[in-house]
Amino acid sequence: MYQYNDFDEAFVRARVAQFRGQVERRIDGSLTEDEFKPLRLMNGLYLQLHAYMLRVAVPYGTLNSAQMRQLAYIADRWDKGYGHFTTRQNIQYNWPKLQDVPDMLDALADVGMHAIQTSGNTIRNVTADHFAGAASDEIEDPRPIAELLRQWSTDHPEFQFLPRKFKIAVTGAEEDRAVTRAHDIGLRMVRNAAGEPGFEVIVGGGLGRTPMVGKVLRDFLPKADLLPYVEAIVSVYNLLGRRDNKYKARIKITVHENGLEKIQQLVEDRFTAIRAGFSGHDQALLAQIETAFAPPAFVTKSTDGYEAARLANPAFRSWTDTNLAEHKAHGYAIVSISIKKHGSTPGDATSDQMRIMADLAETYGHNELRISHEQNVILPHVHKSDLPAVYQALRAADLATANIGLASDIIACPGMDYCALATARSIPIAQEIATRFDELKIEHDIGQLKIKISGCINACGHHHVGHIGILGLDRAGVENYQITLGGDGTETTTIGERAGPGFSADEIVPAIERLVTGYMDLRADENETFLQAYRRLGMEPFKAILYPVEDKANAA
Repeated sequence: MYQYNDFDEAFVRARVAQFRGQVERRIDGSLTEDEFKPLRLMNGLYLQLHAYMLRVAVPYGTLNSAQMRQLAYIADRWDKGYGHFTTRQNIQYNWPKLQDVPDMLDALADVGMHAIQTSGNTIRNVTADHFAGAASDEIEDPRPIAELLRQWSTDHPEFQFLPRKFKIAVTGAEEDRAVTRAHDIGLRMVRNAAGEPGFEVIVGGGLGRTPMVGKVLRDFLPKADLLPYVEAIVSVYNLLGRRDNKYKARIKITVHENGLEKIQQLVEDRFTAIRAGFSGHDQALLAQIETAFAPPAFVTKSTDGYEAARLANPAFRSWTDTNLAEHKAHGYAIVSISIKKHGSTPGDATSDQMRIMADLAETYGHNELRISHEQNVILPHVHKSDLPAVYQALRAADLATANIGLASDIIACPGMDYCALATARSIPIAQEIATRFDELKIEHDIGQLKIKISGCINACGHHHVGHIGILGLDRAGVENYQITLGGDGTETTTIGERAGPGFSADEIVPAIERLVTGYMDLRADENETFLQAYRRLGMEPFKAILYPVEDKANAA
């Protein structure tokens, strides 16, 4: 993985020192909150309902053990002993004191981390496939490209005050695990007719109050052209994007209002104008970065012990069936650690759990961890012979829940428990749904099901691309939960359709239970997933389950 050089170190330390002075001036009253707000946002510091919140970047979701241990230390030293992993592959601390934030940032800099550009109208943390470098369906590891984009975008003088925040996602695999079509720019590695790797460039995706699926701007872009082409896109958006209405300021609206063909032409014109200025230095830098992402030294060992443990221990077998993915190296597996134990807060990990995961990565996982956009933690390189020991350690730490991709593996934003923008609670609904399906003991019978919950129309819980999406709203002071169906965040991205009237907080969990058990009766066989059944049957049979005739009659 990438290691900070002298320039990176000096740059981040200077930013911390600068912000320390700004915090001191805010505390002594020299700066008003209005004056301080843009300064703190540039350093990832929000003011939420009850306290400040610090959002720390985990670039393209990649961490080593020392960094994870430092995140645990920060949680203990300056917060309440836990952190919240987010859909942007970041970690958030929900309870820091303002005077402590510079010390937190210094502690992050000690391990090559920061909180720069995790907020504000700038290019946010570049995200990537959380299986990058390990996935069996991968063309190339996309993280060197993500790192190149991170270095280019950090403190870029032209792009610090964009019309609105800007998000980029990159994947190198056939299966889209990075939700690229729901980003301002999505980059999907593909091969051309000659077999050369390049990128399909997608632009104008996004969720929020106006969800849109991104459109293909270029079918194939050579790797050597990527940085100037991305700069051309952001330059065009910076000039053309609306600043008169923040709800219409995202690039998705720019593309929609101007049309894809006009945007294509403007981008191509800008690309032609600036391409010569990229004289190869970016490619030389990329070549250096790529050496930092060389695959680990995989070993060859017998997997007999792993197979024997699967036969002997049904709980271990269940965990391997749900929480492992195929690895590109023979004898290895990708381990997804669920931090979605039934009844827990999705995405929250205690400092002790962080240290356990760091130890496992160091001992068994070539010192690598990943944060997924689905709020789980990944050990990307574990030999199968080590999996029984990994499982036992995870079980002792309450981290061995066998539910990856199942009904209780729920994405949920912090909602009204923390967020000043939220209009309803998300966390308790997620906890109640997960607990209910655990009580019913039918999760594994249901199969793959992605439930995503947002506490407001900003859609931080990605509800639009959930197989079942739940949006919490305020209706005359009462929480009301709308359900959307058929969403998908993969290579076949689809925005879910609203099913009908919303449900109260007391009604939403029974409604979801009714919907899922009804699906089990509707599916063609046990192998047909919820999304497949929905695409085959359409909305009507599911709507009939959600809104029974007798309920309509009673409502009348």
